[in-house]
Amino acid sequence: MTDCSSIQILDTTLRDGEQTQGVSFSGDEKINIAKILLEAVRVDRIEVASARVSEGEQAAVAGLIEWAREQGLDSRIEVLGFVDFGTSIDWIRQAGGQVINLLAKGSEKHCRLQLGKCLESHVEDIEANVQLARSQGLVVNLYLEDWSNGYADSPAYVFGLMEQLQDSGIEHFMLPDTLGVMTPETVYAAISDMRSRFPNCQFDFHPHNDYGLATANVLAAARAGAAAVHCTVNCLGERAGNASLAEVVVNLRDQLGYQLTIDESHLVRASELVQYFAGKRIADNAPIIGADVFTQTAGIHADGDKKGLLYHTKLSPERFSRDRTYALGKLSGKASLAKNLERLNIQLSEDNQRKVLARIIELGDSKKIITTEDLPFIIAEVLESRDYTHAELLACNISSSLGLESTASLKMRIGEEVMTASGSGNGGFDAFNNALAKIVKRHGLHLARLADYEVRIPKGGRSDALTECTITWEHQERVFKTRGVHANQVFAAIGATLRMLNLVLHQSIGHHRSEPHQVSG
Repeated sequence: MTDCSSIQILDTTLRDGEQTQGVSFSGDEKINIAKILLEAVRVDRIEVASARVSEGEQAAVAGLIEWAREQGLDSRIEVLGFVDFGTSIDWIRQAGGQVINLLAKGSEKHCRLQLGKCLESHVEDIEANVQLARSQGLVVNLYLEDWSNGYADSPAYVFGLMEQLQDSGIEHFMLPDTLGVMTPETVYAAISDMRSRFPNCQFDFHPHNDYGLATANVLAAARAGAAAVHCTVNCLGERAGNASLAEVVVNLRDQLGYQLTIDESHLVRASELVQYFAGKRIADNAPIIGADVFTQTAGIHADGDKKGLLYHTKLSPERFSRDRTYALGKLSGKASLAKNLERLNIQLSEDNQRKVLARIIELGDSKKIITTEDLPFIIAEVLESRDYTHAELLACNISSSLGLESTASLKMRIGEEVMTASGSGNGGFDAFNNALAKIVKRHGLHLARLADYEVRIPKGGRSDALTECTITWEHQERVFKTRGVHANQVFAAIGATLRMLNLVLHQSIGHHRSEPHQVSG
């Protein structure tokens, strides 16, 4: 481990991250992303564009730099430029930039095949551009493009390049793993060697994630003494992207003990903003910023946390302005339910907890996850329910098509008798009721009349949320309500209907019962 206690973070979401397929940020979007990175997250430097792209891009960069200058942050904004004898320099100066990240060839193969030049000729061109940029007041950093392959295949070329440029006034030599081919071991060895050979130079490491090793490679670079490491929000970038800003920051702090300027509490907000502007969603299980990464699903985990925080680490959600949650579903246990009840400040008896948990597990078989927001619906359904078992739905198939009537086929048990029926109607629920009415009619009964029908989901507007259906019925001069909860709206209504049927049957066979419990919709 290097004896350095700090390292710079350069975020290149607005330059290299924008090279993600299908991503292009507008001027206003660039400014808003820059604001959150520099002011809220507090990264040390940001790279915001490539020179010469377009007039629109230049205008966007100019607007961004104008804002940054007002905040005293313009020296932390960098733009990629090319060895083009002043064209990039003029472009950047006209946009108000202060820092050019000059792109040179870091491998002999690139220099020879792409430029058609030898080392000496390329160095001569680079020096001319460096001196021109410095003479016009720009700070110069230098990318050694394809350095990872150059160091492996033609180290003499890399060392020759450095020997001739190390005293030319370049601030940072940027070492890219352009094609993401390095491993932590090769990163550590290569950067250690570069620092040993050129001790007066500052080296940045710029990773790519083609093998899924970008974050691990950043840690290796830091251990080898890199002055700065590059990353992007949400791992944006060409092909498999760059290293994730959130992963890099947390690992540098927790694994290597580095002192950073970063405010972790804004990492998730930055991630959400970039997702919105880029139109690229991250996986729910993405470390630090994914929707599910602070959710415990297994009941045994919730039990361990309840008894002794056994599944807690220093990677706590509170660091990132997030909450720890305990998923509800078929894997839930008593502790999972207890944690969610505690979050909602709801108290239930042991017996009611058992009933609610049984219902959660039942729903979990048909729904991936049940959220805390779904839980009040389930509790209300269970506590309201005085389920009788005179009638039971054994099987049901409902089919709906655009332009055709819906159909329903069902198999019911009423008492000891099992019957089947089919029906059609205007929608799946209507078809179910028409089929059910045929079965009930064989028992000399009629279904209660549907007087009102309400459907709602928890706040948040998720399309996979549980649906609560509350139906108001009229039967023999009585008005009552039943409720059903299910991931499928039609089956939520069917659940409410079956509760109605059991109440009607219970009354018809003369059992004593209380008035149906009235529940507001």
